[in-house]
Amino acid sequence: MPVASIRTEPGPQVLDAVSDSTTSSTIANDLDLIYLKGIMESPLSLLETHDSVASQACDSPPSSPCDYNDHDLEDSQTNNLHLPSDAVRMVGIRKVAGEHLGITFKMESGELMIARILHGGMIDQQGLLHVGDIIKEVNGREVGRDPRVLQEELQAASGIVVLKILPSYHETIPPRQVFFKCHYDYDPVNDNLIPCKEAGLRFETGDILQIVNQDDVNWWQACHVEGGSAGLIPSQMLEEKRKAFVKRDVELAPAGNLCTGAGGKKKKKMMYVTTKNAEFDRHEILLYEEVAKVPPFKRKTLVLIGAQGVGRRRLKAKLLLRDPQLFGTTIPYTSRKPKKGECESRMYAFTSRSKMEADIKNGRYLEHGEYEGNLYGLKVDSIHEVVEAGRICILDANPQSLKVLRTSEFLPYVVFLQSPDFEVLKAMNRSAVEAGVVTKTLTDEELQRSCNESTKIKAAYGQYFDLTIISENLDETYRTVKAALETVSKNPQWVPVTWVF
Repeated sequence: MPVASIRTEPGPQVLDAVSDSTTSSTIANDLDLIYLKGIMESPLSLLETHDSVASQACDSPPSSPCDYNDHDLEDSQTNNLHLPSDAVRMVGIRKVAGEHLGITFKMESGELMIARILHGGMIDQQGLLHVGDIIKEVNGREVGRDPRVLQEELQAASGIVVLKILPSYHETIPPRQVFFKCHYDYDPVNDNLIPCKEAGLRFETGDILQIVNQDDVNWWQACHVEGGSAGLIPSQMLEEKRKAFVKRDVELAPAGNLCTGAGGKKKKKMMYVTTKNAEFDRHEILLYEEVAKVPPFKRKTLVLIGAQGVGRRRLKAKLLLRDPQLFGTTIPYTSRKPKKGECESRMYAFTSRSKMEADIKNGRYLEHGEYEGNLYGLKVDSIHEVVEAGRICILDANPQSLKVLRTSEFLPYVVFLQSPDFEVLKAMNRSAVEAGVVTKTLTDEELQRSCNESTKIKAAYGQYFDLTIISENLDETYRTVKAALETVSKNPQWVPVTWVF
């Protein structure tokens, strides 16, 4: 405390008098009395007011405004080194050995000062220290010039620790609540750049973190939404710099698969161009994604992603067959002429090439491509028609389309069907051929290529998946997808903040 003692006996009587005054009709609107009552009822506010009055009582009278020039005024507001020596405060902290205070230090202008205070830590909860405070002594001994030594000394200390500080008196503005979904794993134990490993926060892909401080360009403070103390995590900029030096070994050019309709028509090998995203940026580094928690709602689309042969079309057909009131799908458009006996609106919607080219130019196709001189594509309006009918539109999608689909326009739930091991995939293909769902028996080379492609898809686009299933059993996969959709429709969800604002 800045003052050795303080008379406390009159406190209850003063509070009673103030309370009586604030309840009387003639003085009820006196904001000064109401404010004073709030201070008297809050121990922390009372102590802070006491310290403030005590410090002001010892300060010299303020200089005339005419004595300041612009430079002096700026220094008085930003440089705590100019504070008078009698502004020094003594702060006592009770702790046990090994307990982390939730605080880090740095050297600045030859002084050891507080660099950051971790949200939710001991120091943050006590509210006695602030960022920018200069540490002069610990238990009567002058501090050195090494932040790490001071950090270790305080962590090892036990009992009452008395700090002599020169306050910064900087007021902090509470930041707005920011939540991020993590798209990589992080363990501070393995990070050689972090200022204090003990202050780091471990997280895994998919975790939701609340970001409580982003003042440091390299290190943010965050905590898990489930609870727990805050810790340091790499900022987006710092982690981008690190990962930019790691060469990507994933180069992916998946074959298109949207233009196959709902039946068992043989796939056509095509190179697709996604509308508004002609070249998917595979070098984009998505580390953190800002999200918001929203009430339960029904997704507009169910997007199935996977390599050839993993069972996307079989799952799509099963969902449509078992629950046609809940699910619907689109019919791809083509500029080719109908074959003999080919029915309109069952496998393809037929149109002229000039009409398709005009619609593509006007951005009315999600995906489009050309095969053997004919155009094929998926119209955005087709998706909207299914959604407007009250159904979830199932899209057997090209991974490159995710960047366009993952918006508030389509509100997708993205399921990645991961390839099982080689033998299981081979048995699945044989079963699909026998059931008439597909017409081609894949060779061993093609099956192995599918396994490899599945790995590449997951590595390149995994950050966009809501659910990953190893596609070994169709019935089990069906039940898992249905259960997941039911869960998100009945429980609050974390979604990209762009879907909300």
